[in-house]
Amino acid sequence: MRDITDKIRTLRIATAQAVLTASPETIQLIRDNRIPKGDPLPVAKVAAVQAAKDASRIIPYCHPLPVDYVGVDFELLETAITVTVTIKVLYKTGVEMEALTAASVAALTLYDMLKMLDETMEITGVKLLRKTGGKSDFRQGIGRQLKAAVVVISDSVSAGTKNDLSGQLIADRLKAHEIAIADYTVIPDDPETIKTTLTNYADTQNLDLVLTTGGTGMSPRDNTPEATAAVIEKIVPGIGEMLRDHGQERTPYSMLSRGLAGLRGQTLIINLPGSKNGVRESLDALFPYVLHGFKILRGGGHPSEQEDKPTAAGGVSSP
Repeated sequence: MRDITDKIRTLRIATAQAVLTASPETIQLIRDNRIPKGDPLPVAKVAAVQAAKDASRIIPYCHPLPVDYVGVDFELLETAITVTVTIKVLYKTGVEMEALTAASVAALTLYDMLKMLDETMEITGVKLLRKTGGKSDFRQGIGRQLKAAVVVISDSVSAGTKNDLSGQLIADRLKAHEIAIADYTVIPDDPETIKTTLTNYADTQNLDLVLTTGGTGMSPRDNTPEATAAVIEKIVPGIGEMLRDHGQERTPYSMLSRGLAGLRGQTLIINLPGSKNGVRESLDALFPYVLHGFKILRGGGHPSEQEDKPTAAGGVSSP
């Protein structure tokens, strides 16, 4: 099973469809409610809902998901029944397999209830119609390559008594997102040095992003949040809140981090923890989602929202 520990929760939506072909006479019997086993549509709906919730028990590598919504629609055509299933979940992985499984089981349930009447039936196709909520949905074009700086704030690393691991993790992640690294520097935990460095990146070099690592804790020499607060003009509180929330699910010490995030002009400055694991977890929470902020800074709008709306009759419709 794939490790999804590092992913964040987002709204995931998937819609799948299955088609069962049948004779016109069978379709008419359904319309007239004259199927010997009873109306197959509500039974198939219940089967689809149950299959969506049990997909991980059927497909070995599916993750168990806390399914929040299952909508099932039926369309009776002249010689076919179209089953469309939409599933929503707030979780860390997609729900396309749940939607496909639910649509398949609904079609099989219809087949089971109608097989005594029609030997010509056939399930002709099961396909995914759409899915949203994964990382690819948040990789919006910025318009030009972003320029960033990595700032390692540590007395020990600056003095050469400790190796820099966290800064390299940041640099590697920036490169993975095709963000140019304009500068990479190591400085001590000195408030004035931190302020001068951040101000230079924003006012002189006009960088888009500055990521610092270190100095966010509670020791006497942890000065990064105070120095950052003296430099930024607009705080972006949601970033720091998200980093702590994401980290807290993985270690109870995340709440002790005091890192800030904010804007100085058009430069976004974000404090990350000093530990290697803390940086890795913070980067998982940040990217690619934080990149949308640069589109907004440049006057761009939010992406259009397309909401899958359930039908009024509890998610089941038929002509």
